[in-house]
Amino acid sequence: MIESRRDAVSVAADESELADRLARLAEHWLEPGAKIITLERLSGGASQETWSFDVDARGSLRQLILRRNPGGAVKLDMVAGMETEARLIRLAEQTGAPVPRVVHVLSPEEGLGSGFIMERIEGESLARKLLRDPQYAIARTRMAFQIGAAAARIHQMDPARTGELRRATIRSSLDDATALYRTNGKRRPVVEWSLRWLEANRPASDPVPTVVHGDLRTGNFIAGPEGLRAVLDWELVHLGDPMEDLGWACVASWRFGNLDKPAGGFGSREQLFAGYESVGGRPVEAARVQFWEVLGTVRWGLICAMMANDFRAGDRSVERAAIGRRASETEIDLLALLAPKGRLHA
Repeated sequence: MIESRRDAVSVAADESELADRLARLAEHWLEPGAKIITLERLSGGASQETWSFDVDARGSLRQLILRRNPGGAVKLDMVAGMETEARLIRLAEQTGAPVPRVVHVLSPEEGLGSGFIMERIEGESLARKLLRDPQYAIARTRMAFQIGAAAARIHQMDPARTGELRRATIRSSLDDATALYRTNGKRRPVVEWSLRWLEANRPASDPVPTVVHGDLRTGNFIAGPEGLRAVLDWELVHLGDPMEDLGWACVASWRFGNLDKPAGGFGSREQLFAGYESVGGRPVEAARVQFWEVLGTVRWGLICAMMANDFRAGDRSVERAAIGRRASETEIDLLALLAPKGRLHA
């Protein structure tokens, strides 16, 4: 109990310091006398945090979000980095993609780490609510098409303006999944069969690379009763095959039980593809999308298996247990994808 109280005091002190630093920043960035009137931590792991806060600037209320990495260092090779996220979101806005407006990028002297501040968009991001609650009934009829259109807008960004980004090819992505499987430490016949299928059915060549969001899925969207409002979570943005985003959006785990609606639990692949092509997206190659959907399912299943390994190794968090148990679900998904009539084929 003593340790819990100390932790609570530490958290409160950290939040108070953050509020003070944000207040000083708001006074400089907006106008003298600007005040932080609410501050709430929405999420955060070991390195990255998301905070919601309101600024009162002489009676004018600004509703904002802070995304930051307090330490400033990027720990994972696949993570783009906060400054890159901010830059790409701004570029996406210029193409007409639905994104929050970035209003400030942090600098080292501000003492907040690396990160950025963006406008807060009201709406819902919880998949359970978007896919079940009556108030989103109309949105559900539109979201598959809208997600496709948003993906096309993202892919229209000029790679020459993005700065340095990780490049993912078909070969490197498949090799990464194979390496991840080999480090898992457990034989999984369905995964091995799926990796063989991917090797046999991989596209012959890479297309001209575009900006790829990298995590375009249900759970990373904000929507209102009318439909899609914003695409969030740009941590995995990179250059690669645009069909990767469409395949990832269709992975069965992101349907959250609506298995008959492949496009994020909202609608059909045809609706997703129609939305993509409606705003000038290149013609959708269904076979290429299927490749990325299968590869995405394999990759997510292996991540789930890693979570299960962490749980068995002593990390008894609910998150590890809840995600880890889904490894077997992804194997069922792979069987449904590759043998829809019960016929296994290579």
